[in-house]
Amino acid sequence: MSLQAIAEENARCRRCPRLVQWREEVARVKRASFAGEEYWGRPVPGFGDPKARILLLGLAPAAHGANRTGRIFTGDRSGDFMFASLHRTGFANQPTSVHAGDGLKLTGMWIAAAVRCAPPANRPTPGERDNCLPWTAREVHELPDLRLIICLGSFAWDAALRLRATLGHAPPRPRPRFGHGVLALEGDPLPLLGCFHPSQQNTFTGRLTPPMMDAVFTRARAAMPPS
Repeated sequence: MSLQAIAEENARCRRCPRLVQWREEVARVKRASFAGEEYWGRPVPGFGDPKARILLLGLAPAAHGANRTGRIFTGDRSGDFMFASLHRTGFANQPTSVHAGDGLKLTGMWIAAAVRCAPPANRPTPGERDNCLPWTAREVHELPDLRLIICLGSFAWDAALRLRATLGHAPPRPRPRFGHGVLALEGDPLPLLGCFHPSQQNTFTGRLTPPMMDAVFTRARAAMPPS
């Protein structure tokens, strides 16, 4: 199945009642500053370069970001911070991601969320993570050049370890722990690289700075196994 067909099927998913109720309520009520816009209000598929060697795995769509625009990390401050870094490090053709038709293109990277629907209080459950896992696995099956997963936060790190198992990779022993800049399973066909999530909680406090995020993306190029 093509990536486009997977995206279309993913956007119709209603498997998690709590998430369906919340994403649709947010899309109906809207934030005052976006009152004139039509919200996406559905699961948000992954997007990027079909020849990607890196999967960038985030947490979940923002209620008034990707849940509004229909593209992950698009239309919110986390995305503003992240795409500026991706542009500086050569993975994106522009430093902004405002809406789905803004001309943004990625090179060598596919971006997806561990949970595809906006969750209440930005806190998805482990069960919702596991319900979404097959969507990421299906996309990865159509991305044969993937060689590395960058995990934005510990939730994405846990999801990536489960994704690896779904793809047939042996469970690592001992189980690697998340950390910013931590490269786990080096030498493995699909290693993990940790990065703090570009949430406002991290970027406004200085826990994650632009040079820190740039360094992760720069290291990702060097960490990938040969094709």
